[in-house]
Amino acid sequence: MDIVLLSIGDTKIKISSIIFLIIFLLFSAMLLRIIKRSVYRTNRFDDAKKYSVYTLVKYFLLVIIIVLSLQILGFNLSVLMAGSAALLVGLGLGIQNLFSDYISGLIILIDSSVKVGDVIEVNGIVGTVQKIDLRTTTILTRDDKYIILPNTQLTRNELINWTHNELASRFEVTVGVDYSSDIKLVMRLLQEAVLEEENILEVPEPFVRFIDFGESSLNFSILFWVEDVFRVENAKSDLRIKIFEKFAQHNVTIPFPQRVIHNKA
Repeated sequence: MDIVLLSIGDTKIKISSIIFLIIFLLFSAMLLRIIKRSVYRTNRFDDAKKYSVYTLVKYFLLVIIIVLSLQILGFNLSVLMAGSAALLVGLGLGIQNLFSDYISGLIILIDSSVKVGDVIEVNGIVGTVQKIDLRTTTILTRDDKYIILPNTQLTRNELINWTHNELASRFEVTVGVDYSSDIKLVMRLLQEAVLEEENILEVPEPFVRFIDFGESSLNFSILFWVEDVFRVENAKSDLRIKIFEKFAQHNVTIPFPQRVIHNKA
């Protein structure tokens, strides 16, 4: 048990140290599994909060496990830290952006401004948060593409969290009709179309606005609420189809811009 397998300076790694290290790592793995089960079994948090809590606990325990593992092997941590101080300073200057990503990851996990399952919009990209790590966050876009974003992009840039309050979000569809159209008829048809769309909530009740006199059309806006914000473009598409069909049935014209060209021969 006291046979020396490897010597590094004044540190001698023995067979007994390797055995104790294996036992310690197995115990640590079991402890992490128990903590994960305990966190996910509780009903005090939603799934996104459970993920954040467990991730923070996991990374905290991993740091302790690494430190204790080095001590089990016989390394003097105070000597290692003193000897690597200058190296750490140099590395810190070179990887400060990477360090910022880690700090941003901790901030996101602690304050829960962004959680797993949230639908967010950042840099014009809309997607569902799939995974939050210390350095990066993985989101799934509406095109079913996975994008890995550095966490600093979520903390430094303007970010829209469509599901932050766990409430439905309001959206809008606009349409223009010919100036000869009956305004009351148009508003009634738009209201009927939005109420017939099954993916749109009845409460809060959708409503229609006459928003402007356009250059070649009377412009209307339909405002409505949707819970499945990630697939809201499908609801918008279905709503536009219903509007087009109703306009066709009642001879309501959607104009297109016309231009007059004068040719001086």
